[in-house]
Amino acid sequence: MKKTFLLLLVLCGMNAFAAKPKHQYVRIKTSLGECIVMLYDQTPLHSSNFLKLSKKHYYDGTLFHRVIKDFMIQGGDPDSRHATPGAVLGEGDVGYTIPAEFSDSLFHKKGVLAAARDDNPEKASSGCQFYIVQGKTFTDAQLDMLEAKRLKHRIPEYQREVYKSVGGTPHLDRNYTVFGEVVQGLELVARIAELQTDPNDRPNQNVQMTVTVLKRRAAKRLEKSLQVESAGNNATQI
Repeated sequence: MKKTFLLLLVLCGMNAFAAKPKHQYVRIKTSLGECIVMLYDQTPLHSSNFLKLSKKHYYDGTLFHRVIKDFMIQGGDPDSRHATPGAVLGEGDVGYTIPAEFSDSLFHKKGVLAAARDDNPEKASSGCQFYIVQGKTFTDAQLDMLEAKRLKHRIPEYQREVYKSVGGTPHLDRNYTVFGEVVQGLELVARIAELQTDPNDRPNQNVQMTVTVLKRRAAKRLEKSLQVESAGNNATQI
């Protein structure tokens, strides 16, 4: 009986260790701090592409080259890696685009990771450039005006509540693909967004990044800690 019980404990432990994390995560590290981003399963093309580039260390040494307070911070331009001070950035690419992956459940709340793009009619995303939303909070009246004058759709009620309480950039919804969100270290976005910039929105202080993929064990520890936090204060849940 005791041997059977011990065997069950061992098997349960092995299964727990072998279980995969629920999601994939990347760490974005800078001189101003770091954050961890969870990639969405609902956007497989964008998420897998970001993972591929991160594993190849494609983003290492690139800059957050475009920063607008209360809006977003943008990076991923390969030309930024060795750019001279004051150089205009934002045109670099990886040689391909990614088809848009829109979902009504994914929207531009504060902290989301989304793909930059040029003004192409298909709304296809850049293969490498991305942004993280800082955004701002809105009132019902402001959201009503946005719907009437700029958007071609009604903002769902649950999204309205997020835009009113947490904030974001609702005018970007259904125009740019959202494919992840910051689950730890959101204060980094505010630090970068507060930097002084030149007339082209490039920070006067270079902020280089290093992007790495969390390994299985680290991802499982993260998920465990996030579940504890969410149970205590209704933080981001997985």
